[in-house]
Amino acid sequence: MKEKVRVAGGQGFWGDMLTAPIDQVRKGPIDYLMLDYLAEVTMSIMQKQRSRRPEAGYARDFISLMHEILPDCVENDIKVLSNAGGVNVEGCAVEIRKVAKELGLGGQVKIGMITGDDIMLRLDDFLNDGVEINNMDTGEPLSAIRDKVQSANVYLGAEPLVDALGRGAQILVGGRLTDTGLTLAPLMHEFGWTFDNWDQVATGTIAGHIIECGGQCSGGNCQYDWQTIPNLAEIGFPIIEAYPDGDFVVTKHENTGGRVNIQSVKEQLLYEMGDPHEYITPDVVADFTTINLAEDGENRVRVSGIKGKKNTEFYKVSISYSAGWKSVGTLVYSYPDAYEKAQAADKILRRRMKNLGLEFDLVLTEYVGVNSTHGHLSGEPPKDIPEVQLRIGVRGPNKDDVTRFTKEIAPLILTGPPAVTGFAGGRPKVEEIIAYFPALIPKNLIMTKVEILEA
Repeated sequence: MKEKVRVAGGQGFWGDMLTAPIDQVRKGPIDYLMLDYLAEVTMSIMQKQRSRRPEAGYARDFISLMHEILPDCVENDIKVLSNAGGVNVEGCAVEIRKVAKELGLGGQVKIGMITGDDIMLRLDDFLNDGVEINNMDTGEPLSAIRDKVQSANVYLGAEPLVDALGRGAQILVGGRLTDTGLTLAPLMHEFGWTFDNWDQVATGTIAGHIIECGGQCSGGNCQYDWQTIPNLAEIGFPIIEAYPDGDFVVTKHENTGGRVNIQSVKEQLLYEMGDPHEYITPDVVADFTTINLAEDGENRVRVSGIKGKKNTEFYKVSISYSAGWKSVGTLVYSYPDAYEKAQAADKILRRRMKNLGLEFDLVLTEYVGVNSTHGHLSGEPPKDIPEVQLRIGVRGPNKDDVTRFTKEIAPLILTGPPAVTGFAGGRPKVEEIIAYFPALIPKNLIMTKVEILEA
């Protein structure tokens, strides 16, 4: 058993800093690199990509990253855990194998492929068998939106990842693996923790929660004393330095920007927080009220005392579905009377849409520079406000009506209030709305599979 294990966070979402995982691998010692690519809407985006191109459906950024860092990982025995597989885990794994061979690493890399989270093709069977899949927020049954579903993925925990590590996998890739499980699995594997020791599982889960959003816990997006946080241009992403007794330290590589302190860790702990007594994952119910934080030196925060409870009998399911169409247009009005001009333009546009018989579920107007962030809490703006952006959006079930709205913004430039100074990006685009349907499903209905590919 190792005396300590270092798990580095390298991506907080698909589109995060491309240099962050490279820095994690090269700027100091680590044992594991975890990469979280998936948000709720990401699965529907990947599903659409795959519907157009069967070989697509995963995070292409991950493949280019492997081109860059795989030799380093092999040389330094760094294992990589990722949910970059999206809705095409096999396609992603095959591409990684190609990368290994192109780099002359054939025979030196094992790829762990974890599937079973994608239940899109099983939804009708579940419904026919009487399995209740209801919206956790509204109680609405899946049958109400079944014909509009774009993707359906179960949040899998750490168990298949631990299995893959035990079978010698160095690069692990799956679909909707929980972000916390990507950090928990290495600790379970290295320290021999068992899945019925709820305190240990909760410890690894909270470690994962702290680094799942990348630089957000090492100074990025930090409210406290943000003006003094050094060198955010070269921010160091977080690292968990874990020990067999259940304590761990949150830190980052030396000589990197950002800051790790109690405040930055606290802010991340509160991210996406519901009931702090019951943070529910597939692996455990963690109690955030038991967390103890203590400074452990510069850019080091020690975390201890974590308690957990038995996990539930359900997996959470992330379902996305088509929910109509939307478009957003903007115009900028300048001094004098900028706010009044923007308000007048809004009234004119709404009247013209009514005259055209356009129907929408919602028409929303914001005045950027006046009240777009805080709404009515902003109070009355000053009379001499220099410029205001009128931002107006519509959404509804009829794509033709939304399309016609996009053609009514530009005419305001010459047929509305004076002094339009910015027509941002030309005619607004019509976009499909993807809605989120969270649900629960019994764990005994889900079948996970772990395969090992030899490069």
